[in-house]
Amino acid sequence: MRHLRSVALLAAALVLPLATGGTGVRAEAAVPAAVAVPRIRAVTLPDRSGPPRLRDTWNGPAFDACTAPPLDTLRAWRGTSPYGAVGIYTSGSQRGCSQSRLTAEWVRQARELGWRFLPVHVGLQAPCADLSHKPKRIDPARAVEQGLEEAGEAAQALRSLGLAQGSPVYLDIEAYPMRDPACGQAVVDFTLGWTAGLHAADYRSGFYSSLDSGIADLAAAARAGSSPMPDALWYARWDDQADTTGSGGIAPDLWSLHQRVHQYHGNVQETFGGATLTVDRNHVDGPTAD
Repeated sequence: MRHLRSVALLAAALVLPLATGGTGVRAEAAVPAAVAVPRIRAVTLPDRSGPPRLRDTWNGPAFDACTAPPLDTLRAWRGTSPYGAVGIYTSGSQRGCSQSRLTAEWVRQARELGWRFLPVHVGLQAPCADLSHKPKRIDPARAVEQGLEEAGEAAQALRSLGLAQGSPVYLDIEAYPMRDPACGQAVVDFTLGWTAGLHAADYRSGFYSSLDSGIADLAAAARAGSSPMPDALWYARWDDQADTTGSGGIAPDLWSLHQRVHQYHGNVQETFGGATLTVDRNHVDGPTAD
């Protein structure tokens, strides 16, 4: 089993790209006034491991709930609900709910019932985010390093829960205003570090955000040539369309190889088999954990 390389070694490998404007190429003189400066610049980080072997992809309905549901609820919902996968908040200092039920034994029993998992990490948020309940922010000057650190935390949580290497974990970046390009760049830099760190730990990188903020900036970064990009996107657009076509915000050629999850309806109460939960509805065409 490969474990996460030390953050110090990875961070040292990133000194050159960061010192040269993020691309490994020395910055040129001042950009002429006539040249439009893009909102998101290209940044390339070392990713010697690359993404691990894909375990599998899955297509179907999924739900996520603030806290891991009781196993009795999962038993009641299995076969009576349309859902086959559940989002679980596996790590991060800014998770919204307690996770007292979320243990390796819970994962084992839920797996035996036939459930697949969408692990989520809720950590630092965009520097410009207006989230009083999630006050910890990405430091633009340390964004890559912080992404690496949180990847280590997320990988350790997956291991402790018994989720196999090659599984994805989705970084949760809540919606943020698009006024400040430096804020978007910090999110991108953090996500590149997150992805490099997870690949080094032999896990796949996922990214969750609003289609109009985090997803838009990641798409711009992909177009600019930044790497390593997340292996899958989970985009929030509450349009009641149970598909992964991108809702008009993701080009067909980006994350097109079974690499998408769409959260299409939020905060709905549903009852199946006599058990009730408040959930967000999702459609998956991408990697899940097992």
